[in-house]
Order: sequence, then structure tokens, then C-alpha cells
Amino acid sequence: MSRIDELIAEHCPNGVEFKPLGECISKNLGGGTPSRSVASYWDGDIPWASVGDLSIPGNFIRTTRSLITKDGLKNSPSNVIRAGDVIVAVKISPGKMKIAATDIAINQDLRGLTLHDFIDSSFLVYYFQTFSIIGNGTIVKGITTDTLERVKVPVPPLEVQREIVKVLDTFTELEAELEAELEAELEARRRQYKYYRDALFSFDERMSGASKQASKQASKQASKQAISIRWMTLSEVGKFMRGRRFTKADYVEDGVGCIHYGEIYTHYGTSANEVISHVRPEMKSGLRFAKPGDVVVADVGETVEDVGKAVAWMGTDDVAIHDHCYAFRHSMNPKFVSYCMQTTSFISEKAKYVARTKVNTLLIDGFSKIRIPVPPLEEQERIVAILDKFDALVSDISFGLPAEIKARRQQYEHYRDRLLTFKEAA
Repeated sequence: MSRIDELIAEHCPNGVEFKPLGECISKNLGGGTPSRSVASYWDGDIPWASVGDLSIPGNFIRTTRSLITKDGLKNSPSNVIRAGDVIVAVKISPGKMKIAATDIAINQDLRGLTLHDFIDSSFLVYYFQTFSIIGNGTIVKGITTDTLERVKVPVPPLEVQREIVKVLDTFTELEAELEAELEAELEARRRQYKYYRDALFSFDERMSGASKQASKQASKQASKQAISIRWMTLSEVGKFMRGRRFTKADYVEDGVGCIHYGEIYTHYGTSANEVISHVRPEMKSGLRFAKPGDVVVADVGETVEDVGKAVAWMGTDDVAIHDHCYAFRHSMNPKFVSYCMQTTSFISEKAKYVARTKVNTLLIDGFSKIRIPVPPLEEQERIVAILDKFDALVSDISFGLPAEIKARRQQYEHYRDRLLTFKEAA
């Protein structure tokens, strides 16, 4: 920052001039939307931006989700914003700003600004990231063009602006690289975990020696397992019991503990010993319950993988389950069953028994015919102990990663805001 301090001391020792945004622009264009009912207006070769297109990382907008034709542009209020000009939202996310990297048409929620030569477009975009604009409106928040143009912005000499942009570009690049490294580390751990989990459940492969390289500890048991491993259908191992309906309107702060099917693939992991939801106590007699040790299976989901996702209920009390759930009652290690249902081979088999309608639904009769390995209980417990350690490692990274990324972003925002805070000239 010393270089920037030197430049400020040299060029503006008495402070920086602030100007209304309207005095920093030579042109302010609005936009519009071609008629959706005219097919010939759409899927052309002209990028057409809406507020959602400004949500991409970085300061430049290079592509858009929608394209329009020349006829669409001609027969609508849309305007083309030239490359190098600034695009800013005045509705939905007022103040969100990007630089057009190419010629881009805009809709009515955006404005295109051509800047005077005394202000750098990247400097302006960075400055608009240091504050929030609160719009008006009960449904869609927005600001007027006049309000936008009254926003005061610092206008230090161009040499200062460009030095600040240079520093912030470097910070931004370093932050993006760090986030990519952290995400890559997490993904590598997930792949490793998935590989070992599948290897631990591939008993046939282990007996043939195919997975000895994957797990020395697992292969030591291969000869014993060749004798004692049985493959049984889920219906031979246990029985399925469907839950009964309750809705979110039945939820209370303290009542009967319950598991909703949606929570199985949005909140719970392999197992759970506490619930996050409760329903009214007076509903208890009309509900159905999973007992400790049961595996609760969701029978609907947005994706095939979500359908049939399982959580082992390890709590001390019975728990009510939704009618889009099944309680699987068995005599195996509950977490072994839950882990088994996460394996690639099981998911592949499960996909055969999912009805792909408007809502993906589990076909329980077919699902119950899926065969799973049934080793002795002590072997189940050994495998669970290994996978618990992997699961804990991945969970630690998963929880730690957002915190680490948040800390880096806060650090970046702190330096950015410091760089863009100026004493206003009298």
C-alpha cells in the first residue's frame, strides 16, 4: 500500500474529490425485453443480459444466459451496451455492477453507463462493491436512475485509480486461486473416501485380490470373508414400514421428534441421534415411528440419487417418520447398512427401481430385492469404524472449508475497503 500512499500524498495531499455518479458518465442507457411470444426474437447471436447474469465471479461479463436476434433488438426497448462500458442493476440487486467484455444488450432492470475519461471502469466496479444500495419496493427492490446518478464516488487521479485496481486485481486472483485449491482438496478427499468405501463393500473383488492395493487392512480379512460373507436381499435382512403424513404446518418448537424425507438428503448424513424437527404432541397416536437402530429411507427426491437415501437412526427414543419415508428394521449394524446404501454399486442397482415421473419415486418392492453383503457383526463394526474416521475427516474439511473461505474473503474485503476509503477534499 506504500506506493498508493505515496501517489495520494503526491497528487491529492488535501483529500480526494467526490463526484455524483451522474457527473462521471457521458451516457446512461436503459434496456428492455423482446416479446417472449415471438420466437424469431430469441436464440440469435446477440448476448442479452438480466440481473442474474451479473452474479458471475469477477468484474467482467463475457457471456449471458440468453441470446436475442437483430429483430428482437430492433423491436424492443433493449439497447446494446458497448464493450468497456459498465452495466449496473437498478432492480432486484441494485448497485451490482460489471464491465461489458463484449457488446451486450440489456433488459429493463439494468442500465449501461459510458464513463468519462477521468474514471477507470474497474475502479468504479470495485468501489461499488464496498457498499450496498437499499432499493424501494415491497416485492422487487429497485432504485430510480436519478438515485443511481446521485451516488457519490471518489475520483482520485487516474494514476491512483489504476494502481488501486492493479493491487485489487492481484488480491482477487490470489483469493480465487486459494478457493480453488481448498475446493480441490475437499473434492480429492471426497473421491478418496468414496473409493475406500466402495472397496470395503466390494467383498467379491476383495476375495479375488482386485482391491488389495486399495486397502491392506481390508485384504487381510479376505480369506475369512470368503467363507462367512453372505449376500442377501434387503427383504431377507429385514422389513420396511412406511411412515405417515405430517406437514410443516404441524411443526412445533417442542413436541414429537420427527424426520421429514427432505431432511434426509439436505441435513442428515450417514446417521443421526438427534432430530431437527418436532410435530404436535397430540398427533402421536396417528404417526408411525422408526425405532433406534432402524434405517430411515426417503422414497422421493429431485434426483435418482436422492431417492432411497438413508440415515441410520441412532437416537435413544422412537422417531416419527413422514409417509415419504420407510423405516427399515433389521438385525445388522445400522451404520453398516446406511454406508452400504451410499456405495456406487448400490446406487446403480437402486436406479433400476426408481419411477421417473414428475417426482422421482422409489419402487419399494423392487428396492427390497437388492442384494447386500452380510458379513459377521464384528466385521460390520470394523468397516463402520474405518468409514466413520473417513467421514469425520471429510466432514471436518467440509465444515472448515466455508470458514476458511469466509475468512479469506473478509480479509480481502478489509483491504479492498481500506484501499477505497479516501479523505474527501474540502
